[in-house]
This record gives sequence, structure tokens and C-alpha cells, in this order.
Amino acid sequence: MGGGTLKELDAWDRLDDDAFVVAAVEISCATSFAHPRPSPLRRPEDRRRARELAAARGLRQAAFADRLLEDPHRVRAWLRRLLEDCEQAFFGEVWQRVRAQLAADARHKNELLKHRGLGQAVAAVSPAITLDTARGCLVVDKLQDGRVTGSGTGLVFLPTAFGWPHLVVRDAHGDRPVLQYPVALPELPSALSLATVQRRLEAVAHPLRLRLCRTLARGPHSTTELADANGLTAPEVSRHLGVLKKAGLTRTRREGRYVFHELDIERVGRLGADLLGNALR
Repeated sequence: MGGGTLKELDAWDRLDDDAFVVAAVEISCATSFAHPRPSPLRRPEDRRRARELAAARGLRQAAFADRLLEDPHRVRAWLRRLLEDCEQAFFGEVWQRVRAQLAADARHKNELLKHRGLGQAVAAVSPAITLDTARGCLVVDKLQDGRVTGSGTGLVFLPTAFGWPHLVVRDAHGDRPVLQYPVALPELPSALSLATVQRRLEAVAHPLRLRLCRTLARGPHSTTELADANGLTAPEVSRHLGVLKKAGLTRTRREGRYVFHELDIERVGRLGADLLGNALR
């Protein structure tokens, strides 16, 4: 077994029961408790809340939460044995493949932070993270709303080779918050901002623009051809084409005195994947 894995499990064993139970409930059953310092082992209201959150996820999660709350020491020992067995079976081999990539990524981000500043470093972590210098905060482009403070503690950036497209912000109830980000792989498409995805979905949601897309899917058309094919006036078509082009779903090319509009099939085809990527991020 790798020494790094043993050290991590040993550190896990040093967690007090409250911290272990909170982490186990949050990871397996829900995103967070309602208040900043829950203690399901000590406070009846937190115990009820943990059970409710687990039950909302399903019968297996509810059964796990019951075992966890009844005997955290036994569950912790079982989880450690499971992870040790998994490390011998496949974790160790996989870790050897990805550790160099993760270490190189961490060094690269540290160099950017040292020589080019925080803005460049977080932009390299993910295009979905921006530095808002006016408010003195980092903004993560996610469908979720939330706020985590690193004032006085700092923020840990943790690369992962298996988390795409997730950006996970973990507030450990007073400990240093962690932002886990996926290490970019060459074959993965670049992540679009939520605003871009929303703009594209709104563009194709209009029934007239959807009809234009259907016509353009067959091939390039001029404004006049689109107007004739869809029973619209040329100004109407131009107005709707402007929305589609601004959303990046169409492009134009000129042939002599005529301008032809084309549907960007690849971008339209990726709308579902782009929406899912933002939902998961």
C-alpha cells in the first residue's frame, strides 16, 4: 500500500467523531446542514436533520445514516477496511498513473500565482472562476447559490483527474475551505459559461427562431430565402437571425451581393451537453 494513502487514512482516523459523522452524512446523503456547526451525535435537532436528508436520498442512504449515527466507530473502521481493500485492488495502480499529472498541475498553478497573480491562477484553474477585485472575492459560475469565506484561513485548490465537469466548493464548518477542480484533459471540450448556455437556449426557445433553425439545418440560406420559406418579412427574419448570431448559433458568408446564413451544427448539437455540464458543475 502506498505511504500517501496510509497517511491520509491515518489523518482521517484522527478526526473527532463529530467531524467524521458530519463529513460522512454530507458526502453520502446531502450537500450541507442548515447551520454552520452541526453535531448529529450531540444535538437532537441535528440528528433529526441528518436522518431527514438521508431519507430524502433513498432507502440505502437512510440505512447508512442510521448505522452511522448509532455506531460511528464501527462505520469508520468498516470504511477504512473498504478503502484499504480498494487501494490494493485498483486505487494504487490508478494513483500511480495520475499523481504525476496532478503534481504538475499544482506546480503550474503555484507558479502562476507567484509570478502572475491570483487572477491568472484562478483563470487557469477553470474559466468558470473569476476574480472580482471590486468585491474582493472569487466568483464560481454554478447553478447553485452560496457563499464561503476564506478570510483568515485561506482557500485550498485541489486538482482531481476524475471530477470533470464538477467544481466542488467545500466549506468544512470553520476549517479551511476547499475548491476541487478537474484537471483539463485534451479530449474534453472547453466549458461554457452559464450565461452563454442560457443565451443559446433562449435563442432557440422562440418558435420562429426554431423554424429558422430547421430551415438552416438543411443548408445555407439568404434572408430573402428564409423569409419566403417561412412566410415572414425580411426585417422579421433579420431580427431573429441577429439573436441567433449573437448567441453564436449561426454564422454568415458572403457570395457576391448575397449574404448566406448557416447554422453552426456542432454548437447546436452540443446544447444538451453544455446544459448538462453547467448543471453538474
